[in-house]
Amino acid sequence: MAPNNNDISPKNAKLVLDDSSFIDDDLVLFDSVDRVPLSSEPRRVACLFVAMCLEGSAQYTVDTKEHMVHKNDVIIVNDGQVIGNYMFSPDCKGVAIMGSSDFFAEVIKEVHEISQLFLLANSNPVFRLSQEKADVFIDYFRHIRNKVDDKDHHFRKQLTMSLLKAMIYDIGNEIYQTQLVAPRRTRADAIFNKFIALVKENFKQERRVSWYGEQLCITPKYLSETVKQVSRRTPNEWIDHYVTLEIRVLLKNTTMSIKEIAQVLHFPNQSFLGKYFKEHVGMPPSKYRRS
Repeated sequence: MAPNNNDISPKNAKLVLDDSSFIDDDLVLFDSVDRVPLSSEPRRVACLFVAMCLEGSAQYTVDTKEHMVHKNDVIIVNDGQVIGNYMFSPDCKGVAIMGSSDFFAEVIKEVHEISQLFLLANSNPVFRLSQEKADVFIDYFRHIRNKVDDKDHHFRKQLTMSLLKAMIYDIGNEIYQTQLVAPRRTRADAIFNKFIALVKENFKQERRVSWYGEQLCITPKYLSETVKQVSRRTPNEWIDHYVTLEIRVLLKNTTMSIKEIAQVLHFPNQSFLGKYFKEHVGMPPSKYRRS
């Protein structure tokens, strides 16, 4: 999905940060986390966003779930997730990296287990690093920023990608060792990850569990049992989660009418969307927009 003007993306970040370290519309580095162009309103992340807290603390929501971060915490937010309600403590310090999905896909294209790290971040976006590895992260960050700023280097982009891959290997190893109980994915994990990827791609027009089962070549019953086992949510709950999240974002960040939102999300009519939203959020769309 191409980013729009309200999304959090490298391209949009460059528009407000003329002196930032960046490569094209693919990568932006922030040496101070308070320079990241965020919003207290929910905004879709149209990139991969990685940050580390150096001092103090912060809180924010990802897909409406609240998270707290403290010193040496690494935050990973994936493309398509929605971030909002952020607050920094007065002494909060940190660094951040914002990269387009295509750019990071190229960086980790041959590293299957590392790519799973970012999928796992959908449900666990905060990882604590030891002080030693936190120092390593900062060393990588500074080295990468120096190369990004060296615009005369003929292999600047390729070298930056190599350094990012090395950092992901190094930091990812500690996350696997200390944070993830089962680095090897089970069949259930694989099915769940494929299901979530399908939902994120198709929820606007397809909300039948049976359809997702067909795409995964399994029965709706088996899909339901597997998703519930891995995530403690049913497939319908995940589908409703992404649909209501999209409605929230469109209500808060666009001037689209409720009728237009209903059309974009393939609801039969505006009234049907209103009932659906009130059932899942607790208030009508018009009231949520004003809140």
